[in-house]
Amino acid sequence: MTTFESAPVAGEAPPPDSVSPRDSSAQAPTSVSRLNETIRGFVEKWGSVWVEGEITSWNVRGGNVFGRLKDPTGDATISFRLWSKTLQRLPDDLKLGDRVIACVKADYFVKVGDFSFTVSAMRHVGLGDQLERLENLRRQLRSEGLFDPARKQRLPFLPRCIGLITGERSDAEKDVLRNAELRWPHVRFRTIHAAVQGERCVPETLAALTALDADPEVDVIIIARGGGDPQTLLGFSDERLLRAVAAVSTPVVSAIGHENDHPLLDDVADLRASTPTDAAKRVVPDVSEQRALVGQLRSRLTMRLTQRVSHDIAQLEQLRSRPSLRAPETMLTSRAQEVWLLAARSRDLIDRAFHAEARRAGELRASLRALSPGATLARGYAIAHLAGGLIVRDAAQAPAGTSLLVTVDRGSIAATSEGERVETDAPKTGASEAQN
Repeated sequence: MTTFESAPVAGEAPPPDSVSPRDSSAQAPTSVSRLNETIRGFVEKWGSVWVEGEITSWNVRGGNVFGRLKDPTGDATISFRLWSKTLQRLPDDLKLGDRVIACVKADYFVKVGDFSFTVSAMRHVGLGDQLERLENLRRQLRSEGLFDPARKQRLPFLPRCIGLITGERSDAEKDVLRNAELRWPHVRFRTIHAAVQGERCVPETLAALTALDADPEVDVIIIARGGGDPQTLLGFSDERLLRAVAAVSTPVVSAIGHENDHPLLDDVADLRASTPTDAAKRVVPDVSEQRALVGQLRSRLTMRLTQRVSHDIAQLEQLRSRPSLRAPETMLTSRAQEVWLLAARSRDLIDRAFHAEARRAGELRASLRALSPGATLARGYAIAHLAGGLIVRDAAQAPAGTSLLVTVDRGSIAATSEGERVETDAPKTGASEAQN
């Protein structure tokens, strides 16, 4: 029989019929409440202590922080509570992975039998070794382009088969399968179970990843786990696993933890899901939503076609109602008189222009005839030419015996000059008169 130091709770007296844990037996057992009160009384005797550790869990709920501290040199951890009033006095940059020293005091909650430490002070010592290694690896992988969005593959709209890597009989597996089947009842899975924490996590996950990537029917791979503290999620930040995920040809979805859990696998995977349930929603379309979308598209298509046909019918009716189509002969009859007038006017203008040009041509012909040498010859004049065709303009040009060609109105006469002859009574003219 285990004995405990009893300590009365301040302000309360134990029931008269209660049995002290010191005096408990199989015939007279103590109550759970009495046992928890005894434990709390024993724990309250401990004083505060300063402890050094690495923050491996930091969850904020209702303004209070619930977390865990890990021994920097071992695997021992403790739970701590940081009330909101104390949190206001602490540095604002405290976060997951920090190495700190904290003043803690043991506390035991009687109602639930929960043992933890209440923090009254906390300050930085340095970055935790694990976080430092993860940050260095994060920078290296980012510099190599493994986080680049352009490298990530798009997920298929409706995968033929989904590969699932998760723990055996885990809640994550149930969440993925249940939510996927609710969204698309005929979805198929190929599930390979692997350890999701501990030393077996990385090698088993790598083997499952290789097997699913080699399966031609698997269109997408989900790596799922139901969350956990960073210490248990370290396997999903292992460099070997990260490089293997980046190298596979099948799209990979990371569904490791909840919103606050963020292993490096989330950055390397083609898609990060906040929870296993979210992974199922991201990978599998909702059949009811797709049916509703198809119905909406069909309604929109029917409406657009109806509007287009109605619009075209209205345009045809409008065209048919125009006078040009209703009675096309009116276009000819209304223009016939105008065409006849224009034709008559054209004939009149052409006749006037013809007569005017005929008169002008006659005038030009008369002027040309008046100026022509032939008209002068017709009046009885003649032109004397020397043998070279030079016109004789001076009697000295044709001395006696010179052969001449005399041109008259009708033909030419060959003649021989007898020399210059002076006749006082002959009239002076501008041309030599021919002698027959």
